[in-house]
Amino acid sequence: MATSNQQRVLRLSGLEPLVVTPESNFINVGERTNVAGSKRFLRLIKEEKFDEALDIAREQVEGGAQIIDINMDDGLIDGKVAMVRFLNLIVSEPDIARVPIMIDSSKWEIIEAGLQVVQGKCVVNSISLKEGKEEFVHHAKLIKRYGAAVIVMAFDEVGQADTLERRKEIAKRSYDILVNEVNFPPEDIIFDLNIFPVATGMDEHKNNAIDFIEGTRWVRENLPYCSVSGGVSNVSFSFRGNNPVREAMHSAFLFHAIKAGLNMGIVNPTMLEVYDDIPKDLLEHVEDVLLNRREDATERLLEFAETVVGTAKESKVDLSWRKEPLQDRITRALVKGIDQYIIEDVEEARQQAAKPLQVIEGNLMTGMNVVGDLFGSGKMFLPQVVKSARVMKKAVAYLTPYIEASKDKDAKAAGKILMATVKGDVHDIGKNIVSVVLACNNYEIVDLGVMVPPEKIINRAKEEQVDIIGLSGLITPSLDEMVFLAKEMERQNFEVPLLIGGATTSKAHTAVKIDPQYSNAVVHVNDASRAVTVVGDLLQEETSVTYKKSIKLDYESFRDKFLNRSKQKEYLTLEQARKNKFQIEWKSSDIKRPNQLGIQVLEDFDLTRLEEYIDWSPFFRSWDLHGRYPDILTDSVVGEQAKELFRDAKVLLQQVLDEKLLKGKAIFGLFPANQIDEDDIEVDKEGETFIFRTLRQQLKKREGVPNIALADFIAPKDSGIDDYMGFFCVSTGFGTQELASQYEKNHDDYNSIMIKALADRLAEAFAEYLHREVRTKYWGYAVDENLDNEALIKEKYQGIRPAPGYPACPDHLEKLTIWDLLDVEEKIGVRLTESLAMWPAASVSGYYFGHPEAKYFGLGKIEQDQVHDFAERKNIKLEEAQKWLAPNIVDE
Repeated sequence: MATSNQQRVLRLSGLEPLVVTPESNFINVGERTNVAGSKRFLRLIKEEKFDEALDIAREQVEGGAQIIDINMDDGLIDGKVAMVRFLNLIVSEPDIARVPIMIDSSKWEIIEAGLQVVQGKCVVNSISLKEGKEEFVHHAKLIKRYGAAVIVMAFDEVGQADTLERRKEIAKRSYDILVNEVNFPPEDIIFDLNIFPVATGMDEHKNNAIDFIEGTRWVRENLPYCSVSGGVSNVSFSFRGNNPVREAMHSAFLFHAIKAGLNMGIVNPTMLEVYDDIPKDLLEHVEDVLLNRREDATERLLEFAETVVGTAKESKVDLSWRKEPLQDRITRALVKGIDQYIIEDVEEARQQAAKPLQVIEGNLMTGMNVVGDLFGSGKMFLPQVVKSARVMKKAVAYLTPYIEASKDKDAKAAGKILMATVKGDVHDIGKNIVSVVLACNNYEIVDLGVMVPPEKIINRAKEEQVDIIGLSGLITPSLDEMVFLAKEMERQNFEVPLLIGGATTSKAHTAVKIDPQYSNAVVHVNDASRAVTVVGDLLQEETSVTYKKSIKLDYESFRDKFLNRSKQKEYLTLEQARKNKFQIEWKSSDIKRPNQLGIQVLEDFDLTRLEEYIDWSPFFRSWDLHGRYPDILTDSVVGEQAKELFRDAKVLLQQVLDEKLLKGKAIFGLFPANQIDEDDIEVDKEGETFIFRTLRQQLKKREGVPNIALADFIAPKDSGIDDYMGFFCVSTGFGTQELASQYEKNHDDYNSIMIKALADRLAEAFAEYLHREVRTKYWGYAVDENLDNEALIKEKYQGIRPAPGYPACPDHLEKLTIWDLLDVEEKIGVRLTESLAMWPAASVSGYYFGHPEAKYFGLGKIEQDQVHDFAERKNIKLEEAQKWLAPNIVDE
């Protein structure tokens, strides 16, 4: 079946898909896992410190890299062995493996070795006509067979393309061979047209940048569906040591190249300046060079560069904007999130308007349209938009009595959207952020809150006659709730589009499970910025029909490929997997009897002790600011916004701690335990037995790699060795909902979301703090541990604390056994919803394993034989086991 033109876009994947559409922002490729680009990475690979090398890959992903480039080309390294080993290690690290891989080598044997083990759909970097057409075709056919995309270098038998005409000539020849002779999908071709330095002093280099830009434009216009990439830092090579000039050159070059069609490349985010923030005099000199606008451009920039070495940005309060016209003042207040003067400005606007409603539809929406445009173009960030919403709500609240009095209530919203966190689920930070962003774009939001049963969603959608329904969920059972709701909407002949979002959701689950149940549009939305575009496309009269059809076709295609890919993987039977279990040579000397067995309760815990244990990186991610703390605070793109957000968070946190606005509670217990029946753990609580069921990996591994279950980390009962295990639940959520509700009443979504995000961070910090106390004091197997917070975040300690519902043990049902064992709800008040989410939401629970060889892992997919076995071991119906394990079942 021929692929429609609408579907011809570059699709890559790690554990998560990366779809590069014409609307996609620039795709950043991380290059620090390249032995030629990072001395630290090279040293770690040479010393075979692969675990530390993995940290570099993790840092890149956390820093915003959407693809990671891996290169092992070094004379002192066996590149083939190193590539295979590193790629296999990445597979077991879901936080790294979620992004696609770029296999980078000048040696075909290394590329092919990588292709044989990499998961998902990767990119090969690179092939070219350098060695002639025959070898080019041979490599291209193999890459196609492996299902990868490919970077094609502008290089042929004559040499590298260094002029516009040579770039066009080689690209056209390569394209024709690949598409017409090899039948290579054109959307899987990425051209690297060679970015060379400018301002070298040589005349033949003056057009290096402009030739690349124009070559990019030509490729995108003449070679359908292809992408263009490049190594951006090369363009500024002449100014090594002068970072301000280099940053300006990179940003200006990207500005023009992206407009011409450059859609991916290797860029160091710390070496970028915001284009609009480049001083105008520096920008003029830089663009004169890049665009070759003057004969003396190089000399002028070299001279000017000496005046900008070491310059730093300055900021100061500027109130001159208060003298600007009324509309400009209102727009600025909304864009900057300044609510100090909004009431007086809105009152001035009301005095001038025929009706108070006109102030909303005119002055305020004019300003919010600017906010929407800036956010959509990447010039504003999510925390700023939420602050804009605070200003907007304050203004609307002031105007509401006047609108009521004038009996003029017919405000025209762009559409009405119902938002709900599904039954049994208590998490709503992401939902609330999306609601705020949509409200800023003039959509009316009907927010039903959390734990909303399907019948309430259905009935309110009918009552309100909504245009779209948005569903959110964080825990695995929420996925089933979404499937059920889609079926019910189909049964009741609904025609409104369905949006799916939340941490557990994915395009794969949406396409495979939800979309087939509902004949109308179903769209997975993975971030707030995309929600605005998706909703606009769904409700735009002129384009909605075409857009909905394209979404259906896209999800159908994705579903077919996903299911076919799943069938290609090999799995062991449960019996075979158990024979390949993780083997530990059990010795009594490796096991420490806890200093204090039994249950301990911490009531009204002093939260000030947790501040030093906070991991701030996820806090920024919850606000769609991607990067690793503290580096994110100096990031050239989001650094200023991150610093402002961090300041606000610290102020609110200090208030929480000083005024004891939140309450912390914890319960934990340490007990004798042994492995029984291969995959179960028997726990003894003063003569009463509790059984915990664990699940075993079934994906077929390479020889020597075990199929792990958590039970493997506990000594078998028949070994005669006494072993131990711990369990815990901590919460810092008591008081959160009351505070959030109070902020919402004051039209302050910003702090309503902020307090929930801080409560989540404190809960995770509490889990970190308590685990340390257990290791060093209550259990005492690591009394000499001396790790700082960064080492704790990187899990450098002995032992693990996996949690039900997470990769090693995705089965939420084991929470019930923890609650029975510890009497959690009775003793500290944390309860489980019907979907086994914890309430309050800012709570963490899990296990403690102390053996030196215990390690984190992901279960992955399991076969039906294990699902049957699990149902028997749990003494539950097969249907119930399938419901809880559905995301991990191969056939599902």
